[in-house]
Amino acid sequence: MKHIKPLRNIVALAALLVITLPIQAEQISVDKEEYENLKKAVEYLMIQQKQAMETATRAEEKAVEANEIANATAEVVEDSPLDALEGISIGGYGEVHYNNLDADDSSRDVDEADLHRFVVFLNKQFTDDLRFVSEFEIEHGGVESDGDPLGGEVEVEQAYIEYDVNNDAQVRGGVFLVPVGILNETHEPPTFYGVERNDVENIIIPSTWWEVGVGGNYKWDNGISADLAMTSGLDIPNSGRIRSGRRKASQLDASNYAYTGRLKYTGIQGLELAATVNHQTDASQTNDANNDVIEEATLYSFHGIYNRGPIGLRALYAEWDIDGDIKDAAGSPDEQFGWYLEPSYKINSWLGLYARYEEVEGQRVQDQFSQWEVGANWWPHEDVVVKFDWRDRSHDPEAEAQDRDFDGFDLGIGYMF
Repeated sequence: MKHIKPLRNIVALAALLVITLPIQAEQISVDKEEYENLKKAVEYLMIQQKQAMETATRAEEKAVEANEIANATAEVVEDSPLDALEGISIGGYGEVHYNNLDADDSSRDVDEADLHRFVVFLNKQFTDDLRFVSEFEIEHGGVESDGDPLGGEVEVEQAYIEYDVNNDAQVRGGVFLVPVGILNETHEPPTFYGVERNDVENIIIPSTWWEVGVGGNYKWDNGISADLAMTSGLDIPNSGRIRSGRRKASQLDASNYAYTGRLKYTGIQGLELAATVNHQTDASQTNDANNDVIEEATLYSFHGIYNRGPIGLRALYAEWDIDGDIKDAAGSPDEQFGWYLEPSYKINSWLGLYARYEEVEGQRVQDQFSQWEVGANWWPHEDVVVKFDWRDRSHDPEAEAQDRDFDGFDLGIGYMF
């Protein structure tokens, strides 16, 4: 609009000349042709002024309209449902297995395919320090049906709120994974060797193992970290089978708690060492003197992980010490333990080989064995893996389960995102 004012002055001056020139025609001799040219110039300038003012008015109206649209758009965006998605992240993992095992007793042969797990993570970051974490899992391709041995399960394995007290300390409450062993907290298929998870962290450490409670962890600059948790406890049946004691956060009797403490060291690159103690104040969750052969129970677990270049090594030992009359009443051992050793070698970024030897002494005769396993992982992408392994299992002679001895192979496909 700044160019309008000078133009207005020029037009006014020209108009004045047009008006005064006829008046002074008698006094000033003006060429008629020059007069007509001047008159046309004034008329042209007046038309240009009018057009300029109209253009400026339209521009101002458009600016006002654009500002109104911008304000309305901002209000819509602010109230949009998409705003509620801010801070939400989705992830997950899954694995499909094929097992082909030949047992000494052919009736125990296995030849099956299974959508073993399909898992979705749904997390919400409320602030930089406060978040919600959840894990939803479907096992064996469907929902469990009463009386159907092929039925699957739908489970909520994690649902907790976590708060960063500072850069070194966190606290959490809700349903979360017990901090024990190697696989219980990190079990996405591309992160470990073998189609099936190792048996020590299935029979002795009942992975995946989650409870309701509160916990926290603290990290020091020297690579040492500590985890503490107070949670609901196991409900181990009188048979003494540890894995059967998982209650999966479903309508839990909270009268007897469990306490977990872990120390972990990661101060050397590629090395992780950890020791865990889990104490169950009443591992059977009952005070019935006539039907209570299990009292306190304590789990001790030690593991090490070492990776240097293409070479990897994992080792773990876990043992339960169970108090009560379980040995006399149920014929079950009052100590159950297991260990494994797993060296591996990555030929390149997409192919790795491994071997594993493990021994397990669990409650059931089929859970007392030693096993050799060799295999390979192929990663077409860092988050996708194709697996092959061969297993040879021999049960303890005193367990009288030799007809369960088997060898065979497994194939698997796994992913995470």
